[in-house]
Amino acid sequence: MPEGEVMEIPPIDAELALAEVRARRAEVVDANLVPGWFWPSIGVLMLLFVAAVETGRPWLVAAGSVAYALGLATLIAALLRRSRVQVRNTLIGAHGAAAIVVFTLVLVGLGVGLGLALAALGVPAPATIACLPVAAGLAFGGPALMTYLRRVMLARPLAGPR
Repeated sequence: MPEGEVMEIPPIDAELALAEVRARRAEVVDANLVPGWFWPSIGVLMLLFVAAVETGRPWLVAAGSVAYALGLATLIAALLRRSRVQVRNTLIGAHGAAAIVVFTLVLVGLGVGLGLALAALGVPAPATIACLPVAAGLAFGGPALMTYLRRVMLARPLAGPR
């Protein structure tokens, strides 16, 4: 083709190429979302750790701390082993980042607020009891957050900022 001449691409070829790019992007997004099993696992680990600490028994606090650290390390290692590629921060965008921040703040606020209220009322094991709805929030809210983030990432323009 002579220099300066533009090659004409048939519309159907352009559509097929764009569909392929979108399919590959969806694969990348799906491969890097936190899987559903991670959220309840974190909730259970957190609940067991808080319960162990709240006993005040040094041996149980130590065992709970070690179990939590090993469990968390195992979950993170499994998560990293599963992840094949790194999603760029620009793909998640401001809405995705805001959703993560709000999700985190709601769960922290719920746990701390409920724990303080239960402690003020003299309820035994207030932190452990307050951790129950937080663990449930992780188990059910985490997958919902991932669904939202997937929608956000797939809705971003293909030719985003570089």
